[in-house]
Amino acid sequence: MSKQSLFYLPRFTQTKFSSGGRRFLQTKKQNSLPAAYYRGGTSRAVFFKQEDLPKDRKDWAAIFRSVIGSPDPYGRQLDGLGGGLSSLSKVCVVGSSTHRDADVDYTFISLGIKNRDVDYSSNCGNMSSAVGPFAVDMQLFPLKNVDSALIRIHNTNTGKIIHSSFPVVDSEAASSGDFTIDGVAGTAARVQLDFINPAGSVTGKLLPTGNAMDAFDGMKATCIDVGNPCVFVQAHSLGVQGNLTPDEITTHPGLLERLDSIRRQAGIKMGIANEPDAVPGSVPKICIVASPSTDARDVEQKQTSAHVDLLVRALSVGQPHKAVPITVALALAAAARVSGSTVAGVVNQEQVDSAGITIGHASGNLMVGAKFCADGALKSATVFRTARRLFEGRIFWKNDA
Repeated sequence: MSKQSLFYLPRFTQTKFSSGGRRFLQTKKQNSLPAAYYRGGTSRAVFFKQEDLPKDRKDWAAIFRSVIGSPDPYGRQLDGLGGGLSSLSKVCVVGSSTHRDADVDYTFISLGIKNRDVDYSSNCGNMSSAVGPFAVDMQLFPLKNVDSALIRIHNTNTGKIIHSSFPVVDSEAASSGDFTIDGVAGTAARVQLDFINPAGSVTGKLLPTGNAMDAFDGMKATCIDVGNPCVFVQAHSLGVQGNLTPDEITTHPGLLERLDSIRRQAGIKMGIANEPDAVPGSVPKICIVASPSTDARDVEQKQTSAHVDLLVRALSVGQPHKAVPITVALALAAAARVSGSTVAGVVNQEQVDSAGITIGHASGNLMVGAKFCADGALKSATVFRTARRLFEGRIFWKNDA
C-alpha cells in the first residue's frame, strides 16, 4: 500500500459526490451518555438513569435506536448492543419516583429489530428483576450496612407497583448465589419480584373483553390482562403439539401468520387499538398452551405431567420466545383460575407444587405463585429471577438524521 493511500481516508470531511462522481467520506464525532448493561432473567437491556437523558422524551427514540442498532435489515443489530432477538432488543430507564408507594420509577422500552418501532406500551417482567439492583448500584436508592434490600418499583408503562427483594454486598446488589433459572447458565443471587395488584395493567380489567373465552378466525382464545395483556390459544385447536421448539414454530407453514392475525383481532376486542395495523407489536402477547404430555422429548426436557402443570410456547414481537416472559407467566397463573378459560381447560388440576403453578416453557420450567382475594381478584403474584450488572460506563451513539 502506498503512502498516498495510507493518508487518503482522513483527508476528506464532507459526505458528498462531486460532479465527476468521486465520493468524499465524512468524519463526525459520536455522542455518548452514562449507561449500564444488565441481564435480567432471560433478557438483557441497556439501562439509563432518567436524569442523564434529554428532558423531552421525543428525543429518546433516536438515541435508543442507535444504541441498540435498529433498524437493521440483516436482523443482527451488529452496530449496537441488541442481539437480533426480541429478548435482547430492550432499553430501561430508571429515575426518581413519581408515585407515593414507590422508591423509583422504571420505564421499559422495546425496540424493533428490522423496523423503527420504539414501543412504550408494555412492561418486561424479566428486566424488572434488574431494576432494583440497578437502583442500588447507581445509588438511586443508597443503602448502608445492610445485607438485603427491598425496592418498591413504579412501572410507568402499566402504572403498577413491583416489590423487588435481593441480597446486598458492600452496598451493591449481590451477583453470586446458589439460585438458578432455566434458560440462564450458572448460579446467581435470587431476586424475588412481587407484582402488586397486577390485573388490568393496560386495559384496566382482568378480562378486557368481558368473556372467559372468545373466538378469532374460528379459534377459541382467552384474553386476559395481568402484567401485560395476553391471548392464550390451545395447541390442539391450532393442530400443533404443545411442545414445539421455537424453530419449529417459525418454520411451521402459516403458523406465525395465524397467530399474529388472532393477536391483532384480540388487541382490537381488548380495546388496545381500533384497527389491526394499529395493534402494538409488544401487546397483546400471544401464547400456545397445552396439557403436559409424556412423549420422548418432554421426558428428556423433564416436562412431563409429574414436573409441570402446563406447557406454554410464547411469542414476543412476532418471534417465538426461548423462555416465557414473566408477565405472561403472571397472566397464566391468573387464567388458570378463570373457569371456562383456554388455560383452565388444559392445566393440571392437582398442582405439582402447592406454592404455585409450574409452567413448562421452551428452555425449562418456571413456577409462579399467586395470591387471590376472597372474591377471586388477583392480589399479587410472585416470581423468582436472577440479574447481573454486565458493564457500566459511557455508551456511544451517533445521529445520522
